[in-house]
Amino acid sequence: MIDHQAEHLSLGGRGFLNRRAFLGNNATALSSIALTSLLGQEGLLAGDRPVIDPSQPYAPRVPHFAPKAKKVLVIFCAGAVSQLETWDYKPELIKQDGKPLEGGPAVTFQGPAGNLARPQYEFRPRGQTGKMVSDMIPHLAELTDDIAFIHSLTSKSNTHGPAENFLSTGFVQDGFPSMGGWASYALGSENQNLPAFVSIPDPRGVPQASVNNWGPGFLPAEFQGTPFSASKPVRHLKSPLGVSPENDRAARSLLQRMNARHLKQHPGDGQLAARIASYELAARMQLSVPEISDLSTEPAHIMKSYGADDDANPTKAGFAKNCILARRLLENGVRFVQLFNGAYASGGKLNWDGHSDLKGQYDVHSEILDQPAAALIKDLKARGLLEDTLVVWCTEFGRMPMFQKGAQGRDHNPDGFTCWMTGAGVKPGVSHGLTDELGRKAVEDIHPLYDFNATILHLLGLDHERLTFYHNGIERRLTNVEGNVIKEVLA
Repeated sequence: MIDHQAEHLSLGGRGFLNRRAFLGNNATALSSIALTSLLGQEGLLAGDRPVIDPSQPYAPRVPHFAPKAKKVLVIFCAGAVSQLETWDYKPELIKQDGKPLEGGPAVTFQGPAGNLARPQYEFRPRGQTGKMVSDMIPHLAELTDDIAFIHSLTSKSNTHGPAENFLSTGFVQDGFPSMGGWASYALGSENQNLPAFVSIPDPRGVPQASVNNWGPGFLPAEFQGTPFSASKPVRHLKSPLGVSPENDRAARSLLQRMNARHLKQHPGDGQLAARIASYELAARMQLSVPEISDLSTEPAHIMKSYGADDDANPTKAGFAKNCILARRLLENGVRFVQLFNGAYASGGKLNWDGHSDLKGQYDVHSEILDQPAAALIKDLKARGLLEDTLVVWCTEFGRMPMFQKGAQGRDHNPDGFTCWMTGAGVKPGVSHGLTDELGRKAVEDIHPLYDFNATILHLLGLDHERLTFYHNGIERRLTNVEGNVIKEVLA
């Protein structure tokens, strides 16, 4: 019987006054606590965040499971490369050349749609697989047997900046961590003298979404990418004029002792420890970055194979030197290297945004990309670096099968496009997913870019559902609340 003094309590509240119910609830609660503890030990709970020592934020950390790849190289072609001029062969589009698309949209992203247009380059079978690849990229085409193509990717935006955000961060909005930031947050670095994450902008400039592609978002600032290239070194690394190397070293030694004393007086101050760690890495980079950026030590045959000695095409030579820099960074244990080909929106002059004169512009851009990028992959393979390096080629979306009305170029197409992978953990010679017979929409094994990013994390030994960071009341992750690993491209 319930005491009359408890009559003001709710039914739930009265239940706590019942001894049998109280003991039963206690048993259930203790069981739940025990289960939670066991699940936490097994790493099966959401919010399985890496444990990071603020004084050593770049120390290597253990992945969720055995990785196939320890490092990642992302070759990002900014401006949205047409899948129809490169990797996605559509013989029906050749047959329908010059005809209107029945039932197609009257207006696309930038204006009225014109007629269907055949690929602007010839395709031919390549390698043992016989996969049809365009003559626009003959050097990269030679690598077809080593590549896993994903032909059925989709994006959430048909605008360059937000689409770059979506590919690099998993969100179309600004303010979210880049993929390289997530990787360095989860895994740290294998080299304590270089950044864990380096972004190499194109010689022509930065991409449309700029620093969003390598920013930390809401992750701690130490996990952002460090942008520099073969022609534009890290700023402010050199000592001020008039300071000798000996005095500089002495000053840094004194500062290190003072910082250590200050940290000892303020134990548990994570922000202070992280700041000191950043300063110490910057000091070490004063020696390591100039050395790794000095391409004068590269033999002449390497420079020639990349096209870095092409005096007739300085942009190609500049991109080739960036490719060599990327290889040197990976050789020295940099976890994540982001290599850009193409810059910001410019009517297609500085990137792959081929609206008005696709063939004329792609003749220029493919010359810059093809030989250097292919040489980079071949060089990585020859040095044994592909055994633990994943190489990703990507672009933010694709192109329409019709030309724009009154122009000789294709409009934006986020509904079906191609990216690919090669290297560690990737099944070679695979073509996965399909677009329709004209290459307009993904129709088989459709994969939003969430799946692509989940697969990259998986090859690094990371479960995209467990890699999280608590921000504004939400356990955030690279793949939001979506994403499935594309198992068909895994070795």
